Amino acid sequence: MKLSSDLIPAAFSLALRCLVLVLLCFTPHCQAVQAENVTVLEGGTAQISCRLQNYDGSIVVIQNPRRQTLFFNGTRALKDDRFQMVLFTPRLVRITLTNVSVNDEGGYFCQLYTDATHHQVATLSVLVPPETPTVEVKQDAVEGGEAELICMLPRSKPAATLRWIRNGREIPGVVSQQDNGKTFSVSSTIRIPVERKDNGAALSCEAYHPALGGQRKVRHYRLDVYFAPTVRIIPPAGILREGDSLSLTCSVNGNPLPRNIQWSKINDTLPERAEISGPTFQISRLSQTYNGTYLCQAQNNYGRAADHYTLLVYDVSVITMVLPTPTSTKPIILLSTTPTLITPNHGLEHKGNMHPHTHTHLETNMLTFFFFCYCHPPLLSLSFPVLLRCLPPRRCCDELC
Repeated sequence: MKLSSDLIPAAFSLALRCLVLVLLCFTPHCQAVQAENVTVLEGGTAQISCRLQNYDGSIVVIQNPRRQTLFFNGTRALKDDRFQMVLFTPRLVRITLTNVSVNDEGGYFCQLYTDATHHQVATLSVLVPPETPTVEVKQDAVEGGEAELICMLPRSKPAATLRWIRNGREIPGVVSQQDNGKTFSVSSTIRIPVERKDNGAALSCEAYHPALGGQRKVRHYRLDVYFAPTVRIIPPAGILREGDSLSLTCSVNGNPLPRNIQWSKINDTLPERAEISGPTFQISRLSQTYNGTYLCQAQNNYGRAADHYTLLVYDVSVITMVLPTPTSTKPIILLSTTPTLITPNHGLEHKGNMHPHTHTHLETNMLTFFFFCYCHPPLLSLSFPVLLRCLPPRRCCDELC
């Protein structure tokens, strides 16, 4: 009965071969030969050894897997300079094979020609370690959809194992393996749902193989998630008066990032003094004729977005006050330092036209103050305070904001 060498432990296999040699040699003059299997990495150097017992000078021949004679009693027989005879003694014959390829795999014959020919086969196995895997995008990742990624290894022997990793956890993939004759190509495909927050998320594809000695080859990849832009106008702080300058910045996000940012004015054309430089919009020497709502718009292949800013320019007669930075969502009330004098015999009387740029003086039967209410967040996306007269101030500011 013939036993497979794969089923016999290495130590037991060696002992069995030695026992065979002993059984074959019942006399002190019996000759025998023994060969050892070799495993080497592709491109490396293999040592093929033939061990002799009771050698008396008989002919020793070494042949390749195609039964071509490499060496005859130490003399080269095949013109392949990759093979070299490095040792020939009565106990050991050894050759080397450099730049090993998978085509060199197979059984190398150690033959001893005596009255009875003896031979042993040294099996050469070649491992092909994988290169660093590559990652390809089979389906673009769009917000709300799925990303389909393929990790590929074109060549290894035996077939390498691929694993997808994200945040330290393995992502199960669909594995495909193809036998290319001497080597194998392997791929692993994953499909994962993606949102805007996943843009730039880190993944890795890892290759494991016996030839790597417990190490791994890793390809790192970052998700590229496409999504429509978002737009936000950053307004100036405080009140804008005639003669001041306006500077707006349009903060744009998106993937891909929009290349063109468009500024416009609702129901009107942009002022002649308007200067646009990418996301920045500026107007020098403001006047009330520039009042209105200005738009910033941006778009990419996945959508468009816009934000607006309403400009309200005060005339120079408006009292200049320094407003504190709001720290809560409740309105801030500021009182002017000069009260209005009592006129008890008069009803309500309007002094001048009531509009946002003119102080309105109202006489009542009690002391009256002017109040400033600063709303947070700003009312109608405006970041200037509102001038009004009202008692009690807290109630009026709450209603206004």
